[in-house]
Amino acid sequence: MSTSYRRILVPIDGSPTATRGLDEAIALCKATGGSIRVLHVMDDLVFVSGFESGATYARDVVPQLRKRSEQLLEAGRKRAEAAGVPADQVLVECFARRTSEIVCEQAIAWRADLIVVGTHGRTGIAHAMLGSVAERVVRRASCPVLTVPFSKKAA
Repeated sequence: MSTSYRRILVPIDGSPTATRGLDEAIALCKATGGSIRVLHVMDDLVFVSGFESGATYARDVVPQLRKRSEQLLEAGRKRAEAAGVPADQVLVECFARRTSEIVCEQAIAWRADLIVVGTHGRTGIAHAMLGSVAERVVRRASCPVLTVPFSKKAA
């Protein structure tokens, strides 16, 4: 039985690790004739300091986060398209939800054949403190997940 990964979901966050995941997905799509959906999850709580008013946060902070998220997605989509791979982009704004849950939901909604996610490979206390989006995606996803490890050589 041959599996063809033609619809590949790639969550990105602007990190070199996420870019390595995107590059791996691009290579797979070139081999299979597939397409990529680049996904970014914008967590509205990430930059709350507690010092800004609700109105200031809604008027100033959230629009800047949204603008940066759109730029990140556009750069990812253009990277895929420059390599000859069809791609689209999706921004999901959330409020205090796990990124991994949203990635898995988006994979189901888009009927992804594969999720490709970069992983920092943290262990020990760094893993315990920061958690691992990639690990949670692997555990929850309804389709195969390819994790692409961070490599200082490739960065």
